[in-house]
Amino acid sequence: MCELFCLSARKPTRASFSLRRFAGYGGASTGNVDGWGVAFHEGHEVRLYKEPEPASHSPWLDFIERHTLPTRQLVSHIRRATQGGNSLANTQPFVRELGGRTHLFAHNGDLKDVVTRAADPAHRFHPVGQTDSESAFCLLLERLAPLWHRRVPPLGLRLETIADFAAAMRPLGTFNFLYSDGDFVFGHGHRRRAADGTMGPGLWFRHRHRAEHGAHETEAGVALHPTDDAQDLSLLASVPVTAGHWRPLAEGEIVVLAGGELATTTAG
Repeated sequence: MCELFCLSARKPTRASFSLRRFAGYGGASTGNVDGWGVAFHEGHEVRLYKEPEPASHSPWLDFIERHTLPTRQLVSHIRRATQGGNSLANTQPFVRELGGRTHLFAHNGDLKDVVTRAADPAHRFHPVGQTDSESAFCLLLERLAPLWHRRVPPLGLRLETIADFAAAMRPLGTFNFLYSDGDFVFGHGHRRRAADGTMGPGLWFRHRHRAEHGAHETEAGVALHPTDDAQDLSLLASVPVTAGHWRPLAEGEIVVLAGGELATTTAG
């Protein structure tokens, strides 16, 4: 099962984590993975690190674990392949330009028939790899592109478009995702199969208020290092990865994060 993790912070902060330990936290039998990626949104651009190799073979992963940069927005994905082979093109997060800024997307789940839908030659956005996740991202951008033509669309219009798209995708399979346009992170929860075969929440949310400053939090390989007592943090993850209260997203719920705060949410 793939793993998603997102950090949104009021001030630049550092989140260091062992992706090997994080990969095994969701019930995997080994810390090895089919690929990993970490993206730091810096304004309207993205600093992206990703590899298709197992984590145990990656010297780059050691570097990332030791040198994560202070950031206000981080998205990470641990891949366990379901569609598409192990290649850089199939490794998440995926990024594309739209409206003069870099948008990024990471998906946990398995969708049917999406690759065929994304193959329409009339589309502006086309997958580089063979995954259902990248195809879904391209289809999402097709819907969003008219909104971004010569303007920055209001949040309400963005959210409505994303919610309609997510509703259309859910019947095709499992569709938990993180999408960032540089202003906001949109987290969509669907469902997730646990290690015992039961179905449960596909995404969890936690807000760490500035009043909770103090000791660093470390669990599941994720360590948060807040800068001061004025810091607010909001987290999204496939499973709770720190201490504190985590709320599961209802099926079909979308939460929108900005500057460490919950900007808005939709009902599941």
